[in-house]
Amino acid sequence: MDQSACKLTLVYPLAAEDHITELLLNADPPLSGFTTWRAEGHGLDFGNASVRERVRGRVALGMLVLILPRLRLSSVLEDIRLGVGISDLTYWVEPIEAFGRLAHVAAIDVAAAEAAA
Repeated sequence: MDQSACKLTLVYPLAAEDHITELLLNADPPLSGFTTWRAEGHGLDFGNASVRERVRGRVALGMLVLILPRLRLSSVLEDIRLGVGISDLTYWVEPIEAFGRLAHVAAIDVAAAEAAA
């Protein structure tokens, strides 16, 4: 079985953001966390765009990035499909070569290390 991690990116209408984030925050088993931000979509499909968005030539969107085990990908996508029920959600998946957290090094520790060298 593939235990590797992958990056799931979702692009969705802003109105769906609370539903998507609530669903992911309540996932069982829990997910490790994710990041959301605002974006603007540029393209050919302005069918659901407001008049303002059509004039501006871009649509307000939300984006979400989640790092998860590849084994969970299908079930998370299915949970979103069933639980959120929006038709214009776009997603893509990318492999992750490395993932981790960098430890914070206090400035005093750096100074002490330089003094000892």
